[in-house]
Amino acid sequence: MGIGEALALGSAATWAVGVILARQLGAYLPPLALNLLKNTLVLGVLAPVTLLLHWGDWPVLPTQDLAIVLASGVIGIALADTLYFRALNELGAGRMGIIGNLYSPLVLLLGFVFLDERLGPAQWVGFGLVGLGVLLVSRPPGEWKTHPQHTVRGIVIGMLAIALMAVAVVMVKRILEAQPLLWVTMVRLAGAVSGLLALAAWPAMRARMRFDPRAVPWHRLVMAALIGQGLSMVFWLGGYKYTSASVAAILNESASVFLVVLAAVWLREPLGRRAFAGVLLTFSGIACMLLGRAMP
Repeated sequence: MGIGEALALGSAATWAVGVILARQLGAYLPPLALNLLKNTLVLGVLAPVTLLLHWGDWPVLPTQDLAIVLASGVIGIALADTLYFRALNELGAGRMGIIGNLYSPLVLLLGFVFLDERLGPAQWVGFGLVGLGVLLVSRPPGEWKTHPQHTVRGIVIGMLAIALMAVAVVMVKRILEAQPLLWVTMVRLAGAVSGLLALAAWPAMRARMRFDPRAVPWHRLVMAALIGQGLSMVFWLGGYKYTSASVAAILNESASVFLVVLAAVWLREPLGRRAFAGVLLTFSGIACMLLGRAMP
């Protein structure tokens, strides 16, 4: 297993841990406030570490690259994550899990058009197995509890969020390959926090920032932010730095399966036959991805 593949899988696993820790945070915090708090916490930890590691030899990003990295943070975190949390509140985890399956096909398409990436035969088989496995572990329709009037709006918001995530990571792929991982992550996160602060200052959004600080489980928020947002983000971008965007995106899809496994082991939630089959299919697909090689 190459370092890029390992980081992509590590991102999926840490994201799943973060989701377990962050369960029901949406009941205490509106989407924009939750996104701003999580990313500000991560930036507050990541920035000093990154600056210390590069002290005296700070990387220099050309102006164009700097603008792209900052824009990627605004698009992929400030906008996409806020829209994702909004859609999650309206649709629930089951439907968002299905919509999330659009992510890797979009990255494959964008990678084909803009990065000239191709997958080998074994990796196409892996892509199919991972996609089928993720579909199986998603909640069946009977467990979805979405208000009918919110369904269409939530689906549109969710699809837009996934599309923005795909665009944001593909646009920084070449810069990631040439620049230090933590430095690009820090700059991208700074762009995201700046964008979130601008959104929060917008008069129309101020009402959507209100919450009761006394009701927020802050310890859970901090742990979820550092693991599910911070560590997962570093691993996520590291996967795109050290392997092709197409391979990293497909391996990232395993996050849903890690979530099911962790829920069964950690929370003692039952693992039905359908979910068990999905886990087996997904990990079989991951094996195909790791055994195959991307064509140049």
